[in-house]
Amino acid sequence: MNRKALIVGLGNPGREYAANRHNVGFQCLDRLASHHRLHFSRVQSNALITTGRIGERGVVLAKPQGFMNVSGRPVAALARFYQVALPDLLVVYDDIDLPFGALRLRMEGGAGGHNGMRSIIEQLGTPEFPRLRLGIGRPPGHREAAGYVLENFTRAEAAEMEDTYARAVDAIETWLRDGIAAAMNLFNQKSE
Repeated sequence: MNRKALIVGLGNPGREYAANRHNVGFQCLDRLASHHRLHFSRVQSNALITTGRIGERGVVLAKPQGFMNVSGRPVAALARFYQVALPDLLVVYDDIDLPFGALRLRMEGGAGGHNGMRSIIEQLGTPEFPRLRLGIGRPPGHREAAGYVLENFTRAEAAEMEDTYARAVDAIETWLRDGIAAAMNLFNQKSE
């Protein structure tokens, strides 16, 4: 399997957003890149990218640098440029509807209220591409979700998320090596 894979982490650019709940896609890709000694060192199609190999697969890791609701443009441009087929695209992002720390891989699906995913689906013209959702849980009480996702994790939550990122990196490596069905079988059950 020598097809190139495009792995996209969603987040908002800028230091003030770096530790936000909404930036778990960026945070996860940072750990994946570090684990494989890859460095985000160039900008292409308004995304910070790195290229290299993970196992046997050539990969492009990308962090779109526009705000969340326009993530689709760089994703679609990179997929075209690197001639990545939709099954070889994986988008990593936060999900408030999943319990904190849970992982869910899916072969396809809707946006589920996530503006970054809505933008990607619109730009690609289809929801049929794999995704990895990282649970950040719902805001406590009657707080607005929009404000909650733009807050930083508490110190305890940030420490707990490190385990989630480690499992997410394992899940991505399994997806690259064995495909989405195998990764779903292994990792969707573990995060209950």
